[in-house]
Amino acid sequence: MKALLKMTVVMVLLTTMTIEAQQDKNPNVFLITLDGVRWQDVFTGIDTNLLKSDYTQDKDLLTKKFVGSSEAESREMLMPFFWNTIAKEGQLHGNRNKGSKVDLTNKMLFSYPGYNEILTGRADDGNIDSNDKNYNKNVTILETANSSDIYKGKVAAFGSWDVFPFIINDKRSGVPVNAGYMDATGDLNEKEKFLNEMQRQAPVIWESVRLDVFTHHFAKEYVQKNKPKLVYISYGETDDFAHGGLFDFYMKSLQNTDALIADLWNYVQNDPFYKDNTYFIITTDHGRGKGAQEDSKWTSHGIDVNGAEHTWLAILGPNVEVTGEASNEQLYTNQIAPTLLRILNMKIDSNKMLAYPIDFK
Repeated sequence: MKALLKMTVVMVLLTTMTIEAQQDKNPNVFLITLDGVRWQDVFTGIDTNLLKSDYTQDKDLLTKKFVGSSEAESREMLMPFFWNTIAKEGQLHGNRNKGSKVDLTNKMLFSYPGYNEILTGRADDGNIDSNDKNYNKNVTILETANSSDIYKGKVAAFGSWDVFPFIINDKRSGVPVNAGYMDATGDLNEKEKFLNEMQRQAPVIWESVRLDVFTHHFAKEYVQKNKPKLVYISYGETDDFAHGGLFDFYMKSLQNTDALIADLWNYVQNDPFYKDNTYFIITTDHGRGKGAQEDSKWTSHGIDVNGAEHTWLAILGPNVEVTGEASNEQLYTNQIAPTLLRILNMKIDSNKMLAYPIDFK
């Protein structure tokens, strides 16, 4: 009887080890969004018209930090990780000056509909027409992965905006979501305890959006401890600074977010669990205007703002063909979800997703 019990225990352990080994061989994905960042900022660097406008407080400082001798130099000064790493080791889509177009399919052109499109693979203008805290009836790719045998319990989401528990529908999906000013929970390390204490001791600029540095480090600590295979991180400062007409802070925040993403990439490339088996997919939920007129106002986005439907996409990972900056193409935001599922080797339900995955190989 004891021998049989011992054999059973050994078989259970071997089965568990086999499943864990299979999980480790399956790809990892970090889906990252930067709220309301325009394609112009990514591909052309600082907007000199906005720099010279009343939206900028310290023109001399911003000029020194972000204006180079060429467009290429300016964009590299603003987003060095994008242009020194992603452009050289992956793909960048959305430079409309080169005929590379990435567009939303939803007609709302603000955050909840944009994130729903990114995370579900289709627009839902009939049901999602506000940023209200309503639980999403649609199933996101995070929920789909968390319902699978391979990725169950290996999915997590972090956001600066406090609406993400509703967009992801954490109650139904079972996906752990830390967003807004939520504290880290569970068996906390000292850094997580410190972050819990500090996030509201730091300046609270917006009650619904915490500073991105806290979102980043909550995510990074969780990743280091739990090794999730699918992680969603949404940085939010850029959109709120833009709504406030604070071009200085918008630019500085965009540069800082680029550095946070670089920090995360450096970590995964030096961690044996993630190294050479991890993809980064980076995008935005909507664009915004480019000027001062109401129909193209830089501080705004939405159905009445020209250009708010224009987005962009970056992808970096082990099997991504190195093509750098794309040209002459048409992609759509609803292609991100099926692309992510294809990377994870998961079945794509064509009844729920109308778009084809992006061919990045």
